[in-house]
This record gives sequence, structure tokens and C-alpha cells, in this order.
Amino acid sequence: MRAFWAIVRRDLRLGLGAQGAALNTLLFFVLAVSLFPLGVGPEPQILARIAAGVIWVAALLAAMLSLDRLFQTDHEDGTLDLLAQAPLPLTLVALAKTLAHWLSTGLPLAVIAPLLAILMQMEPSAIPVLLLALLLGTPSLSLIGAIGAALTLGARRGAILVPLITLPLVIPVLIFGVGAVEAAAYGLSAEPHLLLLAAFFAGSLVLSPFAIAGAVKLALE
Repeated sequence: MRAFWAIVRRDLRLGLGAQGAALNTLLFFVLAVSLFPLGVGPEPQILARIAAGVIWVAALLAAMLSLDRLFQTDHEDGTLDLLAQAPLPLTLVALAKTLAHWLSTGLPLAVIAPLLAILMQMEPSAIPVLLLALLLGTPSLSLIGAIGAALTLGARRGAILVPLITLPLVIPVLIFGVGAVEAAAYGLSAEPHLLLLAAFFAGSLVLSPFAIAGAVKLALE
């Protein structure tokens, strides 16, 4: 486990360091959501109606921004070859890198989302549900996105291919996430949607590391 956490710390330093990938992701998220009140007008009823969908779509797109570099940099400098030959199983290497990606992108998105929900005139009762839904949903975005990043490893225009592969697979996360927030906003129970998000996350957590490891092995052969 020491090697696992060493990879997490290393990738966190890279994500939060000079490259600024985490900051760029957060800025994109904030700017994308903030443009909607300017575009559709300040009418509270309209903003409240679209708030859940706008925030979730912006979070999903923001999470995609840095995925193409998840394995690419290590592949280019040879680090990925060394990691593949290390005693730590490649599935755990993939899980460590995905965890670092979520900590540097998904977690900040979830933390800042309640402030943007206030900007979008979201019902106060729905804001805690939004936070919980993002905390359950964004790890799935990182896990599924890492599969796309591994499949396009070494490919030309990988930055374009990753969203094309990943977005269709994460549509359930978007549907359940928006559904949970809208249910809370209308005074209904958000529990079914949150349970589905948790189930999707559990399935992704179990299956994705093996798919990522297999794709990385193919790219390194």
C-alpha cells in the first residue's frame, strides 16, 4: 500500500503543480456555469429549472478536460513502463492514478458546486443533495474516463477521442445525478437516484481497474 499511496501523492503533485490541470478544470466549471445567467437572463424561475442540468453537464465536461493526460505523460517519458514492471499490480496502479485524478478534479468540482447552485437560484433544499450526488457521481466519471484515456494511449488526437469514448458511458451518471437534485427540489425523495449513483460507482470501482490495466498493457506491447 505504500507504493499505492506514493503514486497517488505523485500524481496529485503533478495535477496541482505547474501544469495547472486542476485549476484549469475548476475555472472551466465556474465559467461554464456562470455564463448561463448571462445567456438566459436573471429570471429566478428559469435558472432554478435548469440549474441541476447545467451544473451536472458542466461538471461532466470539466472532468473530461484532463483525462487525456492521465497516462499519456507517463507513457511518453517511460514512467508507465516502469510502473507496469513494478511489483504493484497494474490494476492498483490504475486505481491509484484514477484516485489522484478525482482528488484533484472531481472533489474540487463537488465542493464548489453548492456556490454555483446558489448563483443558479437552486432550491436550498436541493443543494445538499447536489453535493452528495456529485460526491457519488464524480468518482465514476474519473473511473470510466480513465478507461477512455487508456484505450487512446499513444493514439493521435487522443484528447478528442477520450470524450467521444467516455461520454456515452457516463450518461447514466448524468441522468441519476440530475434526477436526484430535481427530486429534492420538488420535495420528492432523492434516495432512489442516489442509490443508483452509488451502485454505478460500486460497479465502476470493481470493473474499471481491470479494463484500464488491460488497455494499458495493450498500449505498452
